Amino acid sequence: MNVDREPALREHLHKLLDWDDAHVNFEAAVRDIPPGSRGVVPQGLRHSLWQLLEHLRRTQRDILEFCRSPAYVEPPAEEYWPPAEVPPTAGAWDESVAGFRGDLAALKELARDRAVDLCEHIPHGSGQTYLRELLLAADHNTYHVAQMVTVRRLLGIWRAS
Repeated sequence: MNVDREPALREHLHKLLDWDDAHVNFEAAVRDIPPGSRGVVPQGLRHSLWQLLEHLRRTQRDILEFCRSPAYVEPPAEEYWPPAEVPPTAGAWDESVAGFRGDLAALKELARDRAVDLCEHIPHGSGQTYLRELLLAADHNTYHVAQMVTVRRLLGIWRAS
């Protein structure tokens, strides 16, 4: 990698992880959702806001753990989605939002960490690079945040700012 361009690339990756220049970011998607709407699956769709939130959290956590843990073990596919449409407890929504935010902050710091060669293969992976995983996290998050906006629109609880 061109050493002169590396800081710019790292800054772009850092911003990309929760960018809102071209689309809604996570914070806007989860803002002001009434508790009674969190477990509703609109007609024609497959997931509730709770399921999308928890899927975002679980998947982002998995990507982060893959990047930083040599002892990483990929979970079974069914563990990436919660089984229930409704949060299991009154505090589960806030805990999931906080978990997502914490892991997002860690991924953003990974993007800025000059000790990590973004183009280097992750030692315990099968050819993935840190750059690939950061881009995967950003892409995955953007896709499902957009789904959250769609669910909110169908539920009549979306107000574009």
